Amino acid sequence: MVFSGVRQLVVATGFLGFGGVFSEAMAFPAGSPAAINGQLSVCGRKLCNVHGNPIQLRGMSTHGLQWYKSCVNNRSLKALAKDWKADVLRLSLYVQEGGYASNPKKFTRIIDRLIKRASRLGLYVIVDWHMLDPGDPFENLQLAKTFFKAIAKRHADRTNILYEVANEPNGAEVTWHRLRSYHQQIIPVIRKRDPDAVILLGTRAWSSFGVAAGADETEIVRNPVAAKNIMYTFHFYAASHGTEYLEVLSRAAKRIPVFVTEFGTQQAHGDGPDDFVLSQAYVALMQKKKISWANWNFSDDNRSGAVCVPGTCEQGKYTASVNLKASGEW
Repeated sequence: MVFSGVRQLVVATGFLGFGGVFSEAMAFPAGSPAAINGQLSVCGRKLCNVHGNPIQLRGMSTHGLQWYKSCVNNRSLKALAKDWKADVLRLSLYVQEGGYASNPKKFTRIIDRLIKRASRLGLYVIVDWHMLDPGDPFENLQLAKTFFKAIAKRHADRTNILYEVANEPNGAEVTWHRLRSYHQQIIPVIRKRDPDAVILLGTRAWSSFGVAAGADETEIVRNPVAAKNIMYTFHFYAASHGTEYLEVLSRAAKRIPVFVTEFGTQQAHGDGPDDFVLSQAYVALMQKKKISWANWNFSDDNRSGAVCVPGTCEQGKYTASVNLKASGEW
C-alpha cells in the first residue's frame, strides 16, 4: 500500500527523498493543475486540494469514445491543457451503443491509454461510466464492477483520477433508494484498489437531483450514501433547463458536495440553439460556490453541443477560432 502522504510528496516535488523509488505515474509537469493541487479530497461540501483548500476544476468532456476517439489525441489534449487552460478531462465511455459492452478489453485499453496521455499534461481525469440507455445502472452492474476494478487497479497510484460511476440514471423504476444501493456496491470495488480517489455519484432522473422527475436534492440530503470522498453529480442544458434547475443547484451546493460533470449551452439532446445568457448565469453561480464542471463536448460532431466544427479532428487544428462553433468560442 502507498500511503497518502507519500503520494502527495511525490506529486509536489517529483522526488521521493528517503530511499524510495520515483514513480513516473505520479509525475506531472510543473505548474499543471495536478502538480499544483495533488490528491483531491472532499472537505465538507467542497472539492479540496492536497492542502485542504477548496478548489474548482473546469474542463471538457469528450463525446462517446466509440465514435470520436480520434478527437482525443496528443495534439488536441495539448491544446486543451495549454491553450484552453483546462484543469480536467472527462473521458466519456458509453456502455451500450457500440461502447464498452461490445468489447470490454478494447475499451479498457482505450481508457488506460487516454488516462496516461492526459496525465502527462497534468490534467485531472474523470473516468465516466456513461450509462444512459438502459437507465437502470443495475443492468450493467457486473460490467461496471469489472471495468472499475481494472482501471482502479492500474491507476491506483495516480493522484489525478476521479471516478464517475453512473452517468445519467433514468426511468421511473430507478428511485434514489435503488440508485443509492448501486453506488454502495460500486464504491467498495474502487476503494479496495484506490482508497483515496474522489468518486462521483450519479443522481436520479438524468443526474438532475431528481428535478426532471418532480423531486429535488432533499431525497439525497435525507438519505445520503455512507462513504467518504464522494460527490453527487448534476447535469444541465441551459436552453432546456431554466431557473428551476439553477435554483436547485444553488440550494443543493449548500447541503451536499456537488460536481457538474456535464453541461451544455444548448438543449438537453445536445443540439439546437445556444442560451449563452442562462449559461453565463450558471457559470457565475458555479464560480461563486466553487462547483467544478465539465462542458459537453470536446469533439467535432455535427450537433451544436460539440465545440469544434466537423472535420476539425481530421485536420488536427484545435486552437484557431475558425474551427470552433459558437459554443466553442463561448
